[in-house]
Amino acid sequence: MSIERRVDTPQGEARLVTDRSRHPVATLLLGHGAGGGIESADLVALARDLPRHGITVVRLEQPWRVAGRKIATAPPTLDEALVSAADRLRVRTPLVVGGRSAGARSAARCAKRLGAVGCVALAFPLHPPGRPEKSRLDELRMARVPTLVIQGERDPMGRPEEFPDDVDLTVVPFGDHGFAVPARSGLTHAEAMGIVVEATLEWIVREVTGAGAAGNGRPV
Repeated sequence: MSIERRVDTPQGEARLVTDRSRHPVATLLLGHGAGGGIESADLVALARDLPRHGITVVRLEQPWRVAGRKIATAPPTLDEALVSAADRLRVRTPLVVGGRSAGARSAARCAKRLGAVGCVALAFPLHPPGRPEKSRLDELRMARVPTLVIQGERDPMGRPEEFPDDVDLTVVPFGDHGFAVPARSGLTHAEAMGIVVEATLEWIVREVTGAGAAGNGRPV
């Protein structure tokens, strides 16, 4: 069962929706994109499936979205709200910060500041559509913690082959920026979401909760 609460941030009221694991070994804090909210299919799938595997999932709805606005506010305001909301959590396990699209950018920019031990970037917008020269790779590098990128094969904001070889990357075959797959691909929506969930789970187990990751909790 999801637990919701509102928290005050310098940018206004944010909403935290938590799906707890009974025996958590990690906490995954996820932000949403600029074109949608925490109801996006990938974030919902992670919140539904990961808790049974020992990972508590917290989804952050940004103040602009809580206030009913249609357009996201500037990146620095997203970061400010993320940091403020994260500071209200009572996290006793290793913290992984992540999100989709604009939420992934914010997570990468703030990961180190939040004391996170990992970052999960869903549909990272490597560049604006059709503008590969406007690379945002430097933002991804800002995480300075182990980072997993999950990218759709047809994402117009950054196809998998556009990322450097040293980026830990999982590809959703035929997926677009929202991980939607065409019917002719032979891959169902459920299977695409399964790839997202499985990749995230395997990566957190390997990089965050495995040997050598003990003691990286972030008590608040």
